[in-house]
Amino acid sequence: MLKQSANYNIGQVIHHRNFNYRGVIVDVDPNFQGSEEWYEKNATTNPSKESPWYHVLVDDDDVMTYVAEANLKVENDALPVENPLIEELFESFEKGQYSHRVTIN
Repeated sequence: MLKQSANYNIGQVIHHRNFNYRGVIVDVDPNFQGSEEWYEKNATTNPSKESPWYHVLVDDDDVMTYVAEANLKVENDALPVENPLIEELFESFEKGQYSHRVTIN
């Protein structure tokens, strides 16, 4: 199996190519980790399951999406993302990038 390297980082603001929304990355999977049923229902463009997939908080909404890397691009607008989970996951926003909140278990 070919090892994939993610092109985007946790805390980076992105833009979805197909659904035209902004968001912030909160987690990265090295490859698709969902079910075959989910993929068939939601992955309408049939992106590769072997490339990185991202958990993204959507701007101006209260949802998180699961997105293939092929469907993302860098967001040039350096404005913060408005989502109720932002404050739980990130501690600051500077120069278009969120800093992940540090937690100790």
